[in-house]
Amino acid sequence: MLDFAIFAVTFVIILVGAVLYLYPSSRRASGIPGLNPTDEKDGNLQDIVNKGSLHEFLVSLHQQFGSVASFWFGGRPVVSLGSVHQLRQHINPNHTTDSFETMLKSLLGYQSGMGGGATETIIRKKVYESGINNTLMNNFPLVLQLSEELVGKWKAFPDSQHTPLCAHLLGLAMKTVTQLALGESFRDDAKVLSFCKNHDAIWSEIGKGYLDGSLEKSSSRRGHYEKALSEMESVLLSVARERKGQRKQTAFVDTLLQSGLTERQIMEDCMVFTLAGCIITANLCVWALHFLSTSEEVQDKLYQELEEVLGSDPVSLDKIPQLRYCQQVLNETVRTAKLTPIAARLQGVEGKVDQHVIPKETLVIYALGVVLQDSDTWSAPYRFDPDRFEEESARKSFCLLGFSGNQTCPELRFAYTVATVLLSTLVRQLKLHQLKGQVMEVRSELVSTPKDETWITVSRKG
Repeated sequence: MLDFAIFAVTFVIILVGAVLYLYPSSRRASGIPGLNPTDEKDGNLQDIVNKGSLHEFLVSLHQQFGSVASFWFGGRPVVSLGSVHQLRQHINPNHTTDSFETMLKSLLGYQSGMGGGATETIIRKKVYESGINNTLMNNFPLVLQLSEELVGKWKAFPDSQHTPLCAHLLGLAMKTVTQLALGESFRDDAKVLSFCKNHDAIWSEIGKGYLDGSLEKSSSRRGHYEKALSEMESVLLSVARERKGQRKQTAFVDTLLQSGLTERQIMEDCMVFTLAGCIITANLCVWALHFLSTSEEVQDKLYQELEEVLGSDPVSLDKIPQLRYCQQVLNETVRTAKLTPIAARLQGVEGKVDQHVIPKETLVIYALGVVLQDSDTWSAPYRFDPDRFEEESARKSFCLLGFSGNQTCPELRFAYTVATVLLSTLVRQLKLHQLKGQVMEVRSELVSTPKDETWITVSRKG
């Protein structure tokens, strides 16, 4: 049975943060077609860098060698799976570890578990997930308020004014995540801006510096990264200490404080949620509004659903499951944008895909960006078409890839909730228009991001 529980924010984290430091060397995955190492020390690392991103490298790899292919990172063989058929076959019964949490924490130098084995790891994972769920329930009016504030600002713009999606939606995500995760003290804009500065410094190096080795070669960049990480950790520890023992328990950190975790573990989990929650939420919202601006038909269909389900009322948490077309829009946004193009797991036991044997402790890449635009799975794969998710086969494939259903990671569930609130608020009041002549280029790294600022214009309905 497949475990795609966590859509991965990073092959880099997995390789550098875990494979090189945490796990013993694996045997070569013999018989699997693929590239020979181009460098004895680095394997195919330079090939990845030359392609511009791991996603682009995997696209080329699978075009050349088929849906099961191998390459080398350092002295270790890596197997990549590039179709739904092969992913469905892959067996890895290690359900006790969380690839996203384990690899991100290993890169940051944290311990992924509670130090007591598999049972404690599962307990901590449940605490983390329940903390995110609880904070959404306790703070849903705040999520709605922040979306309404942004839409109100946009309504005041002249119809011809260009609106920068990336800047505005990163701001929305940062305000939402920090207030829900860390409490009401982050209503202070100056505090949020300081937090955002350190967040960007950490995330940018996770995204590039560890892939090409450039971070280790630059003492100034390394110092800047370590300073930002230290400052972020100090802020998170300070928040945990300030909120300890207080009666009001509404934030994510409050759930962790009640769980028996150590102060250090609480800080680590807050780091993971704020780092990943901000970037995933922001980019899901950016891509969703961009694609909506390209299709008046999709906007109209979404508007009709919102009117039928909500009437004149604001969206509520219990109404979100009824917004099925909105869910289709977000699913298609994730698919078309290849929001998270890579996932991976360490092979827990020896496995087999087709006729290929995958030895124990081999790193197996799920080339989700390749699969999400595979014409054998998706008709017209490069077209934005939310209606495709009316088909059960599309929903099953999407669920298999870990983007929907019970196995969806908590950060993505959080992002879906915020995006749904934003769309339900915005689409009933404004129309979105694509900026003519704008060329969209994608950076498919850890999370797919527009290469440059993305602009739209808005106009009032009626």
